[in-house]
Amino acid sequence: MALPIMAKATAVWLVDNTTLSFKQIADFCGLHELEVNGIADGEVAQGIKGFDPIANNQLTQAEIDMAEQNPRHKMKLKHNPAAEGEEKRRGPRYTPLSKRQDRPAAILWLVKFHPELSDGQISKLVGTTKPTIQALRDRTHWNIANIAPIDPVALGLCKQLELDKAVAKAAAKAAKDGTAISDEERLKLVSTEQSLQMDDEPRLPSNMSGLETFSLSGSDDEDEKKDDAVVDADSLFNLPKGGGEDDDEDDA
Repeated sequence: MALPIMAKATAVWLVDNTTLSFKQIADFCGLHELEVNGIADGEVAQGIKGFDPIANNQLTQAEIDMAEQNPRHKMKLKHNPAAEGEEKRRGPRYTPLSKRQDRPAAILWLVKFHPELSDGQISKLVGTTKPTIQALRDRTHWNIANIAPIDPVALGLCKQLELDKAVAKAAAKAAKDGTAISDEERLKLVSTEQSLQMDDEPRLPSNMSGLETFSLSGSDDEDEKKDDAVVDADSLFNLPKGGGEDDDEDDA
């Protein structure tokens, strides 16, 4: 249900200027009935000036009169033809200047955890351009080393409902085309950043398989031999006899 602008100020005006029930005002303004009761008692919305919904073309006097006569009547916003289709948006979403620096992190998160999303869908979700998305996919972005993936919903760049809708649409299209990603494959997905930080795994030729057990078993024997061979420290510093005399003869 559509709600009026400045809902709490509208509720203040309705409490002060009408005989509507708290429930009717709460349903119209999207508030809780106890909150409207607190407005009437002066405990809530202190200092808020009432906002006239009739003067601002949000409600008609006839609608208020009908609701006052029938406590079960739910008031509706006045129809505004100019507002039709305003939710339909074309092109990238507008992103405030304060949040534009967070877009690369959001794009990287979408590319990592939702690879089924197309560039156009990502562009509409976070308000970016396709070259930027492609640069982050290829990891050729100029600041890729300093970008960490962050959920765009947590950053406030899009709503969870919009993200879920885009993911469901992309998944349905992938299933139709036969390119859907299974849950097991999704769990195996590793980002390029993580893969670059992983140690290289030593690879053995196929004909050398089974030597791992031999090397492990042999290591214990070698350790035992090293422990048995005790070296006397004094023997390392004792020079052979007569070595100094030979040196003196050579000097002579």
